Amino acid sequence: MRSMTQNAELTSLGRMILLMLVAASACAQQKAVPPAVPLTKVPGQNRGTEIDGVVAIVNGDVILESDVDEERRFEAIQPYRGSAADYSRDRAVQRLIDRTLILQQAAIEADRMAVSKEEVDKQLETLRRDIPACKQYQCSTDSGWQKYLADNGFTVQEFRDRWQKRMELLRLIEVRFRNGIHISDDEIKDYYEKTMLPEYARQKVAPPKLETISRRIEEVLLQQRVGSLLRDWLQSLRAQGNVWVMKPGEVAP
Repeated sequence: MRSMTQNAELTSLGRMILLMLVAASACAQQKAVPPAVPLTKVPGQNRGTEIDGVVAIVNGDVILESDVDEERRFEAIQPYRGSAADYSRDRAVQRLIDRTLILQQAAIEADRMAVSKEEVDKQLETLRRDIPACKQYQCSTDSGWQKYLADNGFTVQEFRDRWQKRMELLRLIEVRFRNGIHISDDEIKDYYEKTMLPEYARQKVAPPKLETISRRIEEVLLQQRVGSLLRDWLQSLRAQGNVWVMKPGEVAP
């Protein structure tokens, strides 16, 4: 997501938003349907060599095979992800479709989701401390952070853009759905003690303090509460729009 053990309701939508939650994916932009071309394998990066064909078309926006690969790499970076064995390409494609639908809606409501540079900087600073694998890279330094991202197939700017878009989408969802929902301090503490601490213990990594991570725990709990509302909204967007998922060997229209 990637995220630590969460209930089935959160698995698909929670990963979509929190990962990657929801991020600055290339599929968010208008693209012409390109011819299939091989992806280049970059030394030192976790990229595969595959055909960059069309995976889906969402209201004219194209999702490519490279977008799916980028989603996999972005998911792997998240500090609360589950086992790599949990990754499913089909679920990744559905997340990209849902994210594209939300991004298209977000373009209409851009004033409600603006995130400042300072807000992005603050979250990334926290993230660099929280990703367990960052310890060995010394991500507290700019060179260590750059090396960690490069080894996972991202430049610093690419990852920043994705994270900013993730924050913007979270804000849009909060504005649209969270009215009347309150996450208590006791609920945040309970999630921290029963879900996060066991995962950090399993990874044999010192956990972040509760006060530094409470905001992101609140995001997870909020998503659990609004999951059904969000699903209904996405189903409505799908019904009103035009979503075409490519079958193996199918040619884009």
